Amino acid sequence: MTMPTLEKSPIHKLHPTQLTVGMIEVKDKKHHLAKLTPKEQQDFMEAHPIPAVLGPEGRLYITDHHHLGRAALEAGVETGFFSVLSDLSSKAADDFWKEMDKHCWVHPLDENGVRHQYSSIPHHLEDLIDDVYRSLAGYARDAGAYDKTPTAFAEFVWADFFRRLIPIEDVRGGFEAAVKVAIEFARSERATGMPGVKPTGAASGPPSGATVRPGR
Repeated sequence: MTMPTLEKSPIHKLHPTQLTVGMIEVKDKKHHLAKLTPKEQQDFMEAHPIPAVLGPEGRLYITDHHHLGRAALEAGVETGFFSVLSDLSSKAADDFWKEMDKHCWVHPLDENGVRHQYSSIPHHLEDLIDDVYRSLAGYARDAGAYDKTPTAFAEFVWADFFRRLIPIEDVRGGFEAAVKVAIEFARSERATGMPGVKPTGAASGPPSGATVRPGR
């Protein structure tokens, strides 16, 4: 099995593979990066390589850590490190996206959980739109509501779970209170079968040193 190769590339050249991010999470990561020196920023980016796939015309399509990429861009970090998972640059656009979908490397769902055509995916990180439920899912996980899991787009699955249960007015009007409600739902029987769900009665709490997560 070929190991992913680590490469360095300008962040502004990255192409997303999803439509949304949680901007509350992005702002937290931007704040963290902005406090670092340029050397510390590069060390941080190298310690959190962004998985990517080479697509048509040699473009770099990231498959995870969209929040980190957007935050780095907003914090003025010019370059990052990328773990190249696969080279699909020889494929035509339609075949490329089908292959990406086959590997669960693309998530063309909007802030309402509605699926779109691949052509709706933004070409640049700065064009990603906000899904506050994605931030809610991230904060609930950081608080120990559920475990990190390799399941593809697990936090988007949780975002849609909370979207069905917590009114948008409550999330926008009182985010911290909404996180507490989300934690309760994540620990309830309603969450049975969700990725990373904790066993009933399991001890939970925020993971140590989890101030800033790479995140999708």
